[in-house]
Amino acid sequence: MTTRSRQPKPFTIPLTELEQSAFCQTGSELRTKTLAEEFNAGVTWQKVPIRYLKLSPDEISEGIADAKAELGKDLTILGHHYQRADVVQYADFRGDSYRLSQMAANEREAKYVAFCGVHFMAETADILTSDDQAVILPNLAAGCSMADMAQMEDVQDCWDDMSTVLGDQGEVVPVTYMNSAASIKALCGRNNGLVCTSSNADAAFTWAFERGKRVLFMPDQHLGRNTALKMGISEDDMLVWSPFKPLGGHSPDALRRAKVILWEGHCSVHTRFTADQIADARKSYPGVQVIVHPECTRETVDAADYSGSTETIVRMVTDAPAGSAWGIGTEINLVNRLAQENPDKKVFCLDPIVCPCATMYRVHPAYLLWVLEGLRSGIVINQIQVPQEIAVDARVALERMLDLQA
Repeated sequence: MTTRSRQPKPFTIPLTELEQSAFCQTGSELRTKTLAEEFNAGVTWQKVPIRYLKLSPDEISEGIADAKAELGKDLTILGHHYQRADVVQYADFRGDSYRLSQMAANEREAKYVAFCGVHFMAETADILTSDDQAVILPNLAAGCSMADMAQMEDVQDCWDDMSTVLGDQGEVVPVTYMNSAASIKALCGRNNGLVCTSSNADAAFTWAFERGKRVLFMPDQHLGRNTALKMGISEDDMLVWSPFKPLGGHSPDALRRAKVILWEGHCSVHTRFTADQIADARKSYPGVQVIVHPECTRETVDAADYSGSTETIVRMVTDAPAGSAWGIGTEINLVNRLAQENPDKKVFCLDPIVCPCATMYRVHPAYLLWVLEGLRSGIVINQIQVPQEIAVDARVALERMLDLQA
């Protein structure tokens, strides 16, 4: 058997990854500034009419309240847990990507769904809502560095290479994390694969192994590795696929031996958390419970007491007894919210440097006001529309995910 020869691609770091540190600070409180001030952070922002640049928090709040009142049941606002507090306060529903996907799939009354999250989430909502509903992303610059690490051309090359090396593609089941482009979800849908989130990655792996000998997991290698290890799969049976090397940097025999093939991607937020931070937390707070997101590295997950999705983290901290202490390894906006909502517990972020998700953070309340005032005027701004030929197959992969916990 021969494999196609491809020239190695030059290694390039996504712009969204380079911009991740733009909002990092040493203080624990994140203060929303005017858009004019936040534009000085030196990251990519979507342009807005000048009048929105210097609006005060009170002016923005009053404007959003007026718009929501006028739009009524025609509008639903979804807010991801990682969204800044000054935005999530306006959400009708909040949750992680899995829960918000369920809400989008069940939302049939609202004409407009404003998704305060990032681009791949709004794509998913567009795929799952009906054709007469409009999904809106307040700031089109709100992307995801992890999703940007898996470009469709590279993923298609990987899939073609596996077909050449492994023969029948039924031998490998593609599973993509929610944090990926709709086109990659579509590839999974038309090749007997599915989508997963951190809430149901275990179930997705089980589902995949019932249908094939191997799993190709994209784009977060850490969630894939931690999930496979939890299932009892040895790290010796995994390999990491680099899109910058021929055959992902491996021999055909290595691919044939592998049970799990992990895409070389990661979360810019969760890879900041370390085992040393956990050790420091245990010294500072004897008896502290540590819970981290499974997008963290294996070493960090191993050092923690628990790992779980954002919904799991919310539930465990909320249900914990008064007086308990929790060190958390996930996005700072969620940690701060949990601390505020659980004043009878010590809740803190493991990372002493406060680094919000720099793409999620670009959904400033002024952007939400802008798109809502557009709707009041009959103008749909920043509508996310997935092409039908992609949406059909992507919906198959997403519905398989939703069916896992039906």
